[in-house]
Amino acid sequence: MARIAGLTVLDPLGDRVGRVRDVVMTFGGSEPRAIGLVTEVPGKRRVFVPMTRVTSVDAGAVITTGLVNMRRFEQRAGETLVLAELFDRRVQVRDGDETFIGLVEDIAIEQNLRRDWVLAKVFVRHVDGVSSASKAMSRLTRRRSGKTMLVDAHDVTGLHQQASAQSAERLLEEYEDLRVADLAEVIHDLNPKRRAEVAAAMDDHKLADVLEELPEDDQIEIIAGLDTERAADVLEAMEPDDAADLLSDLPSEQAEQLLQLMEPDEAAPLRRLLSYDENTAGGLMTTEPVVLGPEATIAEALAVVRREELAPALASAVFVSRPPLETPTGRFIGLVHTQKLLREPPQTAVGTIVDKTIEPVGVDAPLGEVTRQLATYNLVSMPVVDEAGRLLGAVTVDDVLDHILPDDWREARHDPRPSDAPATDEEVV
Repeated sequence: MARIAGLTVLDPLGDRVGRVRDVVMTFGGSEPRAIGLVTEVPGKRRVFVPMTRVTSVDAGAVITTGLVNMRRFEQRAGETLVLAELFDRRVQVRDGDETFIGLVEDIAIEQNLRRDWVLAKVFVRHVDGVSSASKAMSRLTRRRSGKTMLVDAHDVTGLHQQASAQSAERLLEEYEDLRVADLAEVIHDLNPKRRAEVAAAMDDHKLADVLEELPEDDQIEIIAGLDTERAADVLEAMEPDDAADLLSDLPSEQAEQLLQLMEPDEAAPLRRLLSYDENTAGGLMTTEPVVLGPEATIAEALAVVRREELAPALASAVFVSRPPLETPTGRFIGLVHTQKLLREPPQTAVGTIVDKTIEPVGVDAPLGEVTRQLATYNLVSMPVVDEAGRLLGAVTVDDVLDHILPDDWREARHDPRPSDAPATDEEVV
């Protein structure tokens, strides 16, 4: 199954339908069966392709026939996702007269005489008796310890039973090519237990990025399931405006506890953001735009906006102000768009090419005013200042979109049709 993941799905004419993301199995009946493929089609929608439509599987592609319903895949009761749920599951393995505990690393399916795809083999890693030193070295080198075996499915028990705790390393390995927003959708589709295990397996920065793309309910559930100290670390790694939005959705006592555990210089901007109404410029803005003094050179400015961790919207402009350069800054002077930086000599001071025609908005400016300003002047980001003209932050177009779209847009972004509506001609290929 690990080899199937990522394969291209083709129709009988050789045209690309999508890409395999997971395999759906059921454990009812005499033998566990693979009943379909979760396939990612254009538009990042995940749909179900029945195994009855699969005519061949090889090293290069999966060939299908017939029509494919383009309705978004939703896991049903009794269905198990191989990559998302079975990999890294602890099972009992019979090896001759002995039994041991193993971790599932892969499974193999084959067609029987009835043309059903049934579970045939399980590839397991022996975890009994592995020393703590070996486990530590495994974490350090990212190479797993323990003997591996390929065994008959009949010699494995507990495959369909959820363990009290399960690793998510293999799942994250299989999905490491996904963009953060698409990984967030995969995590959203998991059951709460598996979602918590995946969150535990991520590093703080990766989890912070994923949380920013998840619906509010998932964010609250994951943060509530983390150790409070780690939850505070993850909030520190999030964009300030997203972290503030999440804190505002938590009970006030829990939010205050997390703020107390954060570094003071990380918590201060969040407290400031929480004091503003969420539908004003202050509630929308991030407190970490790119800010430079007027004497900084264009070469220095380009080096800053080139940073990989900087969001594209924030990298679209440099805000120029008097010291201090941390928000709230000294008096705001103006901004320089990145395109303008690319057209000027690198040794030029940014203060000499500042665009002063863009009027900043006040911290209490309503959402409608901010939206009109961005649209009128074709801006990607806009400065927010206080009454003294100090730069407090910047509102970016993605923050505005997040507030003007329906509350459930993250859940419905790949399935705009109501779930109970019949499939249209365009949704069947």
